[in-house]
Amino acid sequence: MTESPEQQPAAPGRWRRRRPAFARPPWWPLPAGVLLGAACGFSYGMLAPSEYAATGYAMVTAGKDIDPAAALGYAQSYGRLATSDATLAYAKGAAGEPVRELRTHVRSETSPDSPMIAVTGTSADRNRAADIANAVTEAVVVSSGHVAKDTGVKVIKFSHAVPPVDPVSPSAPLGTAVGGCAGGLVGGLVLLVRPRSGRRDATAQVPAPAQGGSADERELVR
Repeated sequence: MTESPEQQPAAPGRWRRRRPAFARPPWWPLPAGVLLGAACGFSYGMLAPSEYAATGYAMVTAGKDIDPAAALGYAQSYGRLATSDATLAYAKGAAGEPVRELRTHVRSETSPDSPMIAVTGTSADRNRAADIANAVTEAVVVSSGHVAKDTGVKVIKFSHAVPPVDPVSPSAPLGTAVGGCAGGLVGGLVLLVRPRSGRRDATAQVPAPAQGGSADERELVR
């Protein structure tokens, strides 16, 4: 009696693996990271509040008997003092903000090549940003005048801060581009660090042991 194909046992050493209906490509983290990062960047660009920045400039000038190179050193010092509590306490009246909040909305920068001090004010309102920069710059000028006889240098206002036209916060296109690049970088790193699945070792087909010998073989064994 012959066995049907369904009843026949599978050949030894052979196995079947059912392939999934949809197999993800091995490089899927890269496009997924780009799409996710771009979506996050676009959302940030659309939902983040606008911030404006206005910058005013002051210059340090040396007296008659003072080496002009000394103005560079004093510019560095006055640039650091621009965000000190003493300077901000003097500027809080004109800026319209307390010292604690004013400290988070102002920054100063100096250059090692010129005795220039840049004071930048930031705010959600363009006019308030210009007021903060001008108030702190004026405070630096006034405080330097109190010790001008001792230092031999003087700080003068070089440029008045004006309300900016465009915000400095990232726009939706810029946020999308930055987010897509960051997501692509993360996806690439995931591809590099994740373990790679190696090929399965081929199983050697070993012949099945004989269930029983023939009559002649049994007779020889005896």
